[in-house]
Amino acid sequence: MSEAGRTATPGPIPHGLSAAAYVADDQGRITGINRAAEHLLRRAAADLVGLDAHDVLHRDRHGHPVPRAQCQLREAGVAGRVQQGADLWFERGDGTLLPVNWLISPLDANGGTPSTLLLFHARDTDGNEERRRSSAQPLSELGRLALLAELTTQLASTMDTDEAVRRLVSLVVPRLADWAVVDLITENEEVRRAAVITFSDGALVHRRDLQGPMPPIPEHSPMPVARALRGAASALADPGMRQGPPTSGMAAEQRRLFSVTGMHSAAIGPIRGLREVLGALTLGRSDRPEPFTSGDLPLLEDISRRLGLALDNMRLYQRQRKVAETMQRHLLPQLPEIPDLEMTVRYVSAPDASQVGGDWYDAFVLSDGAAALVIGDVVGHDLEAAADMAQLRNMLRAYAWSQQAPPSKIVEWLDHAAMELAEVDMATVIFARVTRAGSAGWELSWTNAGHPPPLLITRDGLTEYLTDGHGILLCSGALLPRADARALLPPGATLLLYTDGLIEVPGESIEEGLERLRRNAASLAHRPLESFTDELVARTRPTDNEDDVAVLALRIPEPEKTGHMHIRDT
Repeated sequence: MSEAGRTATPGPIPHGLSAAAYVADDQGRITGINRAAEHLLRRAAADLVGLDAHDVLHRDRHGHPVPRAQCQLREAGVAGRVQQGADLWFERGDGTLLPVNWLISPLDANGGTPSTLLLFHARDTDGNEERRRSSAQPLSELGRLALLAELTTQLASTMDTDEAVRRLVSLVVPRLADWAVVDLITENEEVRRAAVITFSDGALVHRRDLQGPMPPIPEHSPMPVARALRGAASALADPGMRQGPPTSGMAAEQRRLFSVTGMHSAAIGPIRGLREVLGALTLGRSDRPEPFTSGDLPLLEDISRRLGLALDNMRLYQRQRKVAETMQRHLLPQLPEIPDLEMTVRYVSAPDASQVGGDWYDAFVLSDGAAALVIGDVVGHDLEAAADMAQLRNMLRAYAWSQQAPPSKIVEWLDHAAMELAEVDMATVIFARVTRAGSAGWELSWTNAGHPPPLLITRDGLTEYLTDGHGILLCSGALLPRADARALLPPGATLLLYTDGLIEVPGESIEEGLERLRRNAASLAHRPLESFTDELVARTRPTDNEDDVAVLALRIPEPEKTGHMHIRDT
């Protein structure tokens, strides 16, 4: 291979590793290697950087190249997952084979090209390794790094506190301890024993009788759990550390914990977030005879630190989510009562509910007695989009109420004002009026500024997209004249206004989404409006949707029937 073909961006090896290690890019090419690896492989870094690690190193027990499709290490690297293995040999620079234990883990590239870190050491092939594995010695550095890497991966993929605790416990019990106890400090400065878990008959067992609210943290108690909850360093504990009557409610709970679980030794450390102590982690031993030692505390601290950072992120996410949901619901209006019309709405937040969106609906009675219906969508999923949405809604209401004009003129004025006053980047909207049409029933007049067309469903299941009255979206700068359209709404018919989150699927055409919506709506035409809307959203909304969904459904009464208006957020 030419020097040009071997060019690779140098990849940093994390500091503090005594284990042999190399870093590979997303193509499997070595981009960095440490001295320990050079020594074990009997190769200089300059002879390896830029080469495909699989081609140059990976061998079977006979020294033959491992087929790519059968190489677990390469497969794990491509998939970007944490994995350990032992059934592999590396070819050294002198041609000899090195049997290795290995751990591969994704490496944070800080937004750059994805890369992986490979840690390895020489595998003992004389049987001593198996005896060491079955002994009660502390984890090797490779085992410790594997545990922490797996823990980091597991915690990073959930935003649920209880699930994070469960994942942590499943990794440390029974690997390190017979029991795991997690105490969390709530935002009201109260302590909750969130988990007391052991391993029995091949499964994790929750001791819910030991979980629940805890007494307050004693201010000056030397108890290890109290000190950990106050943020002190991790410490060892055993049932005989405190004699005599308990001096606090928490001391009594700890005594009960040791008595019920049979723990004879425990290591207890604080769970720290970035700004505060979030709780305490206790690892206890009852079945295995060897006690925890001071040598176990650094690993406990690494574990609890990772849990603390994850819980900190979760709490911040939940706060943002609550603020965003509250803001979104306050921005969306309560609908008025409109005689003889049945109406309902649904609003489904995007999966990342920490972001507020620009989808909105509105319905109100105009000064001339007509019912106004609005569905719209401002481009973006952030506070700016939500603020733009609120401005558009309020301006549209003002124009519609004060001006006796067709929908097209109202939206033309809105478009002018939005560009001059609101600085909205881009938005779509349908503005419609529903009025009585004498003996013919009800009439819909509307204009559409770049929004998906309304869908009309008769009580017999006939469907029609109302594609007339369509014009360019808002804030495009074109300021072209807009058209009005009219349609009669027959008795028992349902009019559906919706945002694109209901129909858009990545990799699918908009026509496919519209057809799915049409067929679902036709099949549900006989349902009451509430059931119709619930089922329609459930069946049509894509499961991998990353957008908000707003739906406004209006049903025209059949003869001698009247309806009501109802709103429910999902």
